[in-house]
Amino acid sequence: MPAPKLLVPADDLRSFTTALFIAAGLGAEHAAVTADVLTWASLRGVDSHGASRVPRYLELLDSGEANRAPSLSFTSTTAAVAVLDADRAPGPVALSAAADEAVARARTSGAGIVGVRQTVHTGAIGYYTSTIAARGLIGIAFVAGMPNMAYPGVKGAAVATSPLSIAVPAPGHAPALLDMATAGIALGKIAQFRNAGKELPPGTAATADGVPTTDPNLAKLPLPLGGVKGAGMSLVFELLTSVLVGAPILSSFHSDDPQGRVHRQNALILALDPAAFGSSSDFGPAVGATLDTLKSLARADEDTEIRYPGENSAAVAESRAAKGIPVAAKVWSELQVAAEKLGVPQPTGSLKP
Repeated sequence: MPAPKLLVPADDLRSFTTALFIAAGLGAEHAAVTADVLTWASLRGVDSHGASRVPRYLELLDSGEANRAPSLSFTSTTAAVAVLDADRAPGPVALSAAADEAVARARTSGAGIVGVRQTVHTGAIGYYTSTIAARGLIGIAFVAGMPNMAYPGVKGAAVATSPLSIAVPAPGHAPALLDMATAGIALGKIAQFRNAGKELPPGTAATADGVPTTDPNLAKLPLPLGGVKGAGMSLVFELLTSVLVGAPILSSFHSDDPQGRVHRQNALILALDPAAFGSSSDFGPAVGATLDTLKSLARADEDTEIRYPGENSAAVAESRAAKGIPVAAKVWSELQVAAEKLGVPQPTGSLKP
């Protein structure tokens, strides 16, 4: 039997987690954006990157791995490109600032590209590309993190479950939103299977020694999506982010330097203005026509709806915004413990079992 869940209104979850982060030492603005990123993931059904991550973020702040008061600084030598030194800011803080900067540069240069170095856990990166798409631009993001995934032929963790997201505005439709990791399953998802007492899908995870397993209690490493394809993508994302901004993670992690094991992530965020490629007035309708064409194709199974990337999660968000966000009892209990420790009032009146 699945573990019981509570239905929590999105606004209540957002304000509750904001209060937790403020009590943990984040400034009000940074706390609000961090809570918004996590709530966005919960709304869209990406529960592995939503409310369940709040306790981990509190741990990062408490341990000092995440900087409570980071000094974000941009450097730039060209009109379209900048590098953000995040000073170990929580990922939502750093990547939101990077997305804003990329949009501002794209408005004047047609493209805005921002490399981010030294941030901490970026969360669901579809959030940042979605905010770019909401402003009429195309958003693209890559992230590289600490090695926690297998690589063909290597024993143990070799590369990271580095994600990719692309968001394309589609007037009259939910944006086309590709948001994927280079792993067959996320580490947070493995924890969800473990908490639910369910077996993992075959071919998605391995033990610490790299032996494939479906037992979530034994699973320590995600396996690359598509084998060599996902592994290769992860390696290239490390080159496009960490190495590009002068903050290598992979080579440092596998060296003898103990600082190489200190948790950190890097990212690359791009904003593209369709107007720089031709008529911006034609682009939106053409995107909509493309999506409509896809959805109108003959179905292989009449009972299965054809959907484009991001359409399903947008529908989930609409439903959860109306009915509430399901939060696992175990996660809610952890949030309650954190609230008691930090002296934060808990929302109770609007919760539904």
